[in-house]
Amino acid sequence: MTQPTSFAIVINTGSGSREADEAQAEIASVLDAAGRTHRFFPIDGSRDIKTVVREAAAYAKAEGGAIVAAGGDGTINCVAGTAWEEDLVMGVLPQGTFNFVGRTHGIPTETREAAEALVRATPSDAQIGMVNDRVFLVNGSLGLYPQVLEDREAWKQRFGRHRIVALWSGLATMMRGYRPLRIEVTDGEQTRHLRTPTLFVGNNALQLEKIGLPEAEAVHRNEGVLAGLVLKPIGRLAMLGLILRGALGKLGDAEQAVSFPFREIRVTPKHHRHAIKVAVDGEIVWLDPPIVFRAAPRPLRLLTDRARQPGEDPG
Repeated sequence: MTQPTSFAIVINTGSGSREADEAQAEIASVLDAAGRTHRFFPIDGSRDIKTVVREAAAYAKAEGGAIVAAGGDGTINCVAGTAWEEDLVMGVLPQGTFNFVGRTHGIPTETREAAEALVRATPSDAQIGMVNDRVFLVNGSLGLYPQVLEDREAWKQRFGRHRIVALWSGLATMMRGYRPLRIEVTDGEQTRHLRTPTLFVGNNALQLEKIGLPEAEAVHRNEGVLAGLVLKPIGRLAMLGLILRGALGKLGDAEQAVSFPFREIRVTPKHHRHAIKVAVDGEIVWLDPPIVFRAAPRPLRLLTDRARQPGEDPG
């Protein structure tokens, strides 16, 4: 497919910070120089993000162009859901803390370089996961991990949006103690009853590779396979050991961690008849059980620069 000539850019401006204004100006400068029609759709807290994304999608459709997410993984997820539903081509300008989506697809983290790559980019197929009716590009999870994300947000508001803050907040949450999940998990052939701190499902090969899960390669091939991970009930000292293993890229070797590839699983929490907390690409949502994880039946059409290598860690 050819390069789009028009872009509807959903940009997370927060409260109108100087950094966000500078990023928008830099993106506009690159696109103007390339002669690309574009319009910004700011997420500034004054309106619901879904309303902003729908307006951007309508503009992209009318112009025959692409919808672009300029923000972190949460913003990218929201735009991706609409792009996938509307079968629109999507671009990414990473602005977040970890930027797993951008880094996986070789998209630079520097704003000008990312905008220049967007101009060169052409659509390619990218696998996405689904949890019930929501899409995810990076991961989805139940149990301890959603609590880690909630605590991380509180730490970021207090200490700033830096990777080290996110890492320390996660460590503090995991060491504080937890209530194990009791869940029934079935893939249609086998059913297991599990007691676990968390169920984690990954769709991002780079993240899976960094923590050392062998399923990273299967996910990388975009063949409709997701990676599941459950932890055995453990104490705080053992949890610390797992955290260290994950940081060293050796979580897959841990006896207390069980990972597995799958195409679809149905998860039924015990003692939860109503909605349960689920983390989806860094955002917390409440979903009614059973919780079904699966690879989406068709890929997302994602703009990538073929001159760059997917999976490299661009600066």
